[in-house]
Amino acid sequence: MERTHYEVWSTDALDGATAHESATAAEVTLIPRRLGDRNVVRYFCDRRDAMGDRETRAALDRHWAASAAGDQDAEHEIYHDDVITDYPQSGERIHGRRNLQALRSNHPAELTFTIRRILGNGDLWITEYVIDYDGKPASTISIMEFRDGKVAHETQYFADPFTPPAWRAGWVESMPFN
Repeated sequence: MERTHYEVWSTDALDGATAHESATAAEVTLIPRRLGDRNVVRYFCDRRDAMGDRETRAALDRHWAASAAGDQDAEHEIYHDDVITDYPQSGERIHGRRNLQALRSNHPAELTFTIRRILGNGDLWITEYVIDYDGKPASTISIMEFRDGKVAHETQYFADPFTPPAWRAGWVESMPFN
């Protein structure tokens, strides 16, 4: 595996790592060291993994943008022909990209998507987002497992919002739903 070593002089390890154009905090192994009055941060970046992660992230960005735009063909380019998609809460499994695209293309609601965050590397990526079904939001988690650059398995979890119980009020604060 090709590994490249960079040495950064910085008082903030993450700022030092993310400032270099060939690495981001998600792609590096940080090894902080103290040298005299300076902090030395050594980080290692596997260029092949980092490049693959950038390509996967770009594919995910295209996928979610196509989902939000209602572009069914572009939305489903990310999937292997033999993808398996699981909806554990309803106990459903969808076999194949054609069935997945047909199911989603026939959804009766108007859908909008708000991406909260995308996390992952290598062959495992997670997207946290809100799907709005005709004005009714559902918090959603998509877990995508990649094989050869395409999604081979996806599991999606959906959660409807609920009113928090009053007894928790002393320990929580309200947050925006989307």
